[in-house]
Amino acid sequence: MLVAAAVCPCPPLLVPEVAAGAASELDAARTACADALGVLAASRPDLLVVLGPAEQSGRGTYPEGTRGSFRGFGVDVDVRLGARQDGASERVLPPSLAVAAWLLERTGWCDAPIEGLGVGEPLAPERCIHAGRDIAVRAERVALLVMGDASACRTLKAPGYLDERAAPFDAQVARALGAADVAALKELDPELAHELKASGRAPWQILAGAAEDAGLSGALLYEDAPYGVGYLVAAWS
Repeated sequence: MLVAAAVCPCPPLLVPEVAAGAASELDAARTACADALGVLAASRPDLLVVLGPAEQSGRGTYPEGTRGSFRGFGVDVDVRLGARQDGASERVLPPSLAVAAWLLERTGWCDAPIEGLGVGEPLAPERCIHAGRDIAVRAERVALLVMGDASACRTLKAPGYLDERAAPFDAQVARALGAADVAALKELDPELAHELKASGRAPWQILAGAAEDAGLSGALLYEDAPYGVGYLVAAWS
């Protein structure tokens, strides 16, 4: 059963070495992420499942101990998903899960075993919801760390340029995450999310499937759109 969830954005810029001189601009987001992970730790889970968007080569499961790196972003920073394990996967974490691993290392996570899941952006809502239901029954007390960004079309300089639909979409997601509104997350339009480059849509709908019968309450801890991309942090417990 799902007992807690944390929702965090997944830009590599959360890692100060990647952001370099602009690192301070996301200090509030990092603090909010740490607070959300504190909610996970307080829930005393038996299993933490970390999920985030991934390109085709990065989709699928990742056991505890899988390595990740930010060398592709020009910095000598390596991470590991949880504790080192013998015979850990030779696959490398996709960027979203590498950011999650960095957040977990930063907060000193040692509260439960960890598994990772790279999620394809095109995954249909129905399949997302079924995946979430399957995750929720993996252990008696399951926690989720859900990585993903909102729209990337909030300003003229955003990666997806300015789209007038972006701000209302992000506001809808923020309300749903802040209220732990499972029904509202299920109703997110995958085509609109794709057009707005919202990488968190599928992970959020997996969360919705996992939380169907959990009766959790939510709190929105951070909402902003630096660089024209919507970043949201929420905690459910």
